[in-house]
Amino acid sequence: MKKLTLYLASVLLLFGCANGQTSNSNSFAAVPKPTANEAVATFGGGCFWSMSEALQELKGVDKVVAGYAGGHTKNPTYEEVGSRTTGHAEVTQVYYNPKVISYATLAEAFFFAHNPTELNRQGPDVGTDYRSIAFYRNANEKNILENTIKKVNASGHYSDKIVTQVEPFKVFYPAEKYHQNYYRLHGSSPYIQRVSVPKVMKFRKAMNDELKPEFKK
Repeated sequence: MKKLTLYLASVLLLFGCANGQTSNSNSFAAVPKPTANEAVATFGGGCFWSMSEALQELKGVDKVVAGYAGGHTKNPTYEEVGSRTTGHAEVTQVYYNPKVISYATLAEAFFFAHNPTELNRQGPDVGTDYRSIAFYRNANEKNILENTIKKVNASGHYSDKIVTQVEPFKVFYPAEKYHQNYYRLHGSSPYIQRVSVPKVMKFRKAMNDELKPEFKK
């Protein structure tokens, strides 16, 4: 049984978010300036491929950018973040219309878009770069995040307690262009099929009322 468990774990790791992925260029995505009707939020919960897909399916979300935040290295590359020497986590920056979707709803969606009870990992992806982390830009957002954690913990949705870090936002660095919209552009890849798709399907079920029409059941 022990050998079987180790074998299955090794197979999962072969399909990890960073495994086999290297940048062929240092062409980074642009960081758009929010329009007059947009607010910005930043969340990290494991591989940004599935997190970005999940959050951009919400009504009121105009666009998302995959990137890095929470660390100390300026303008990090994917390989540097994956080395766990930068302090950064993979994150998704969300541009949304607060008249359509509130920060509170975004925060709730974030906690259903990944497993916030796993410390420094998400499924086969292990390391601080995959940690669960939510950034606030003001005191109100901090209160919302803390209250949402209490609410989700009390609901019993997860058998374990949430371990998400709640930190003040400092700076966001965009990831390389090839990471943007990765879920849709590489839907047939083993990792997307085996790890990301199940996460997004669970997210859709949990947040069905808040999805854009094309993603509703």
